[in-house]
Amino acid sequence: MAGRPSGAAVIDGSAITLSGLCLIHCLLLPVMSAALPIAGVWAEAEWLHRTFVIAALPIAVLALASRRINFPIGALIVAGCSFLVAGAFVEAWHDYEVPLTTVGALLLAAGHGWRWFYKSTPDQS
Repeated sequence: MAGRPSGAAVIDGSAITLSGLCLIHCLLLPVMSAALPIAGVWAEAEWLHRTFVIAALPIAVLALASRRINFPIGALIVAGCSFLVAGAFVEAWHDYEVPLTTVGALLLAAGHGWRWFYKSTPDQS
């Protein structure tokens, strides 16, 4: 990865880390809330869900604005953002919030991971 621009590494690394935090929040906190009732407060905190989405969107836009992003990677990133926004901001889909945000985080992580790999291969420089 010596030839890889550091800006792209920061964008992709930040996006993958944020997606991982979102997955931990979505999947582990509901389980923890059964054992620790105080965790239930964090599992249902709407402001936290929206904060994750608001933090993820600029990173995704930066990745999409970069030169040389291919269509499948861009489609994963846009789909991931769409699922996150739907889960966090569309009240009519509140019952599906966890599956929507989980799928969204996975799609975003996959898109950024693929972009990271794609940008680091020697023939794609």
